[in-house]
Amino acid sequence: MSKYLTAALYKFVSLPDYRDQQAPLLAICVANQIKGTLLLAEEGINGTIAGLPEHIHTVLRYLREDASWQGRLADLEHKESWAEQMPFYRMKVRLKQEIVKLGVPEVKPSEMAGTYVKPEDWNALISDPDVILVDTRNDYEVAIGTFQGAINPETKSFTELPAWVKEHTELKQKPKVAMFCTGGIRCEKSTAYLRSQGFEEVYHLQGGILNYLETVPAEQSLWQGECFVFDERVSVGHGLQQGDYQLCRACRFPLGPEDRQSPHYVLGVSCAHCHDQTTPEQKLAFAERQRQVELAEQRHEAHIGARYTPHQHEG
Repeated sequence: MSKYLTAALYKFVSLPDYRDQQAPLLAICVANQIKGTLLLAEEGINGTIAGLPEHIHTVLRYLREDASWQGRLADLEHKESWAEQMPFYRMKVRLKQEIVKLGVPEVKPSEMAGTYVKPEDWNALISDPDVILVDTRNDYEVAIGTFQGAINPETKSFTELPAWVKEHTELKQKPKVAMFCTGGIRCEKSTAYLRSQGFEEVYHLQGGILNYLETVPAEQSLWQGECFVFDERVSVGHGLQQGDYQLCRACRFPLGPEDRQSPHYVLGVSCAHCHDQTTPEQKLAFAERQRQVELAEQRHEAHIGARYTPHQHEG
């Protein structure tokens, strides 16, 4: 069994004292040799941490049971995965205005989110002709996989979604809107935003795509392609098996087998998406970084430049 347990978690809940929680939360994580990033905001908590299993469960118990949280995280859910090596280099607890940035602070998912739909009921919902299906993720994520019939807003960041909604009045041509994202956090917030804009029947996939791929058998699935994830796996398929995508270390775009056949693809240096966007000096720096990575691998050492540099934590 792999040594390190990774826990991804989030919860929208009112935390007016979130600033006071930063130091004690960091202290218990450091005391248990936990690494990763946790975000705290008045609207809740979000993040991913890794460590030895017993230490991860100590931190989770603290969040769910310690009196300082006043029971507000008692039903906090998390998703687990395993890693052979520690996937993070340090522990950070950051204070934010939002735990996932939409740019509309008056939207409160803890009060306004749409209706949860379990993975086993999702196929029936999105097959309903009265439903418009919207993928709330960014364009680089949608590019490698999505649900059949889903609308792609073609956003570069989640903050672009409100403007897209306002521009696309056809969303109200059908009585129901269903939304989905990787792990559930973005679609909770996006459905809350839709409700604030007057949409009445709004639904979202409980636990996101990852929960669906873990729950629904491949032969019954309406998912097409792979799902981008914010860690070293880059993509996963049904059963959450690691997929065929790798990350361009220059621009962080997910690259499939065909992408890696491009003449513009140079391992660690460039791909077809970014080869004309970096200077010769930058390419030399990337090439030197890749050389150091390969030397470290030959010595069976970790190299900080080899690890995945995540986008803002989303799910």
